[in-house]
Amino acid sequence: MNQKTSGKIKTILTHTLLLLFAFIQIFPIFWLFGFSLKDNSEIFGGNIAGLPQHWRFENYANAFFNANIIQYFFNSVLVTGATIIITLAAAATAAYAISRMIWRGRETMLKIILLGMMVPIHAALLPLFIILSKAHLLNSYWSLIIPYVAFGLPMAIYLFTSFFASLPREMEEAAAIDGCGIYSMFLRIIFPLIRPALATVSIFTFISSWNELMFAVTFINKAEYKTLTVGIMSMVGAYTTKWGEIGAGLMIATVPTVLVYLLLSEQVQNSLVAGAVKG
Repeated sequence: MNQKTSGKIKTILTHTLLLLFAFIQIFPIFWLFGFSLKDNSEIFGGNIAGLPQHWRFENYANAFFNANIIQYFFNSVLVTGATIIITLAAAATAAYAISRMIWRGRETMLKIILLGMMVPIHAALLPLFIILSKAHLLNSYWSLIIPYVAFGLPMAIYLFTSFFASLPREMEEAAAIDGCGIYSMFLRIIFPLIRPALATVSIFTFISSWNELMFAVTFINKAEYKTLTVGIMSMVGAYTTKWGEIGAGLMIATVPTVLVYLLLSEQVQNSLVAGAVKG
């Protein structure tokens, strides 16, 4: 067997494994889509994995209007969007101060912040409930935004600090010589350069906030503030449950996650490549 034939075989095997891996990753989405178009009789009648015999798109209409998914979707977008914006602003400025400014105790401060990554979310559930209750913040958007930002900051600051380490200081020194202030330097010079890190932090923050259930089901009781995860859970009835409509709700909740990753995946790859080159 010559080298050319051996190379072709390796290429075919590599592509086959990649296609198999892609199928394993994509199949759950297609299965969920088919599941969302069935009714209970078809799901429990032995056709749980196959294509729907009758494509019941009315499941989506019922989920949107009868199950109030539109309101839950809006609440999730509002909470997640506010969490991302606040986390990006706070983490980027804090990481810039820690990695670029010279002040006593900055390394100790970074270590203290990173200790937050070791705190399990569930361990803070009761203390957070007591604090939010005394602050009269339960049953409000802030009862979710504040904990989401607090638990998202350690990872975000760590990612930004690592990315700042790969940026040369010469541009900032030149800007300082030209009379550029610290705020203008950050907004005009540094901020455009950290777009890959912004995308990476945005994806991590989006996934953790969009899919979070424990805080949302504990801190929110009023229907007008419930997020999508809690709203879908409330679709389970005491006596009967329309699983096709729940599948439609899950599909609605899954699509934004896929879209966000597809839109920002290139920036995430650039961020990882930048870190690899620095190392």
